[in-house]
Amino acid sequence: MGVEEPRVAATVIAAREGAMGVEVLVLERSPTSRFLPGYVVFPGGAVDPEDHEHARRWFGTAEEAPRACAVRELLEEAGLALTAGGLLAGGLESVDAEPPRVEQLRQISHWVAPEDVPVRFDARFFALEAPEDVEPRPDGGETARAWWSSPAVLMEEWAAQRCRLYWPTMKIMEALARCVSVDGVLATRIQQEEPVEEDEERMPRSTFYQDDE
Repeated sequence: MGVEEPRVAATVIAAREGAMGVEVLVLERSPTSRFLPGYVVFPGGAVDPEDHEHARRWFGTAEEAPRACAVRELLEEAGLALTAGGLLAGGLESVDAEPPRVEQLRQISHWVAPEDVPVRFDARFFALEAPEDVEPRPDGGETARAWWSSPAVLMEEWAAQRCRLYWPTMKIMEALARCVSVDGVLATRIQQEEPVEEDEERMPRSTFYQDDE
């Protein structure tokens, strides 16, 4: 049996200035989800065929399908529309009326899952600036809840095993916890890093295996 080719995907890191510093938008996946049930994640998912048409309409080229996917996933999972005027509560019509610009979604990381990972993605991570007064609306299907949180707080909760973060999400969150401003988030570049044996020995099993109980 051949190695499964990774699916092209996009992940969105929406960052805003909060009372205690930078906050990012996170979701808790539904406990019935096939992939990472109950985990805390950023909005995102695999590129669908429709994203190529969205990319042509919004960005002028089908090559921006990953960015279009990022915009669509924000709409579907958190009820937030990225427009040329910024992030707001809205639907597809809001994006169509005022499409975002490429530079509003800055690629800060790119991860390709190793061959031994059961569900493989070739994922680009895009960061965007969010206003302080926009609140997400979870879809109630794939997304059980959605909220803004400090990356440092999430890292503390993960370390105490009060929330589950999968390895790429955890490493991205770890890097974001070092950013002191939204500008810092937009400017950061995070390299893919794979775990070593020592990591698996000292970190929660759920960081590497979604079947942890």
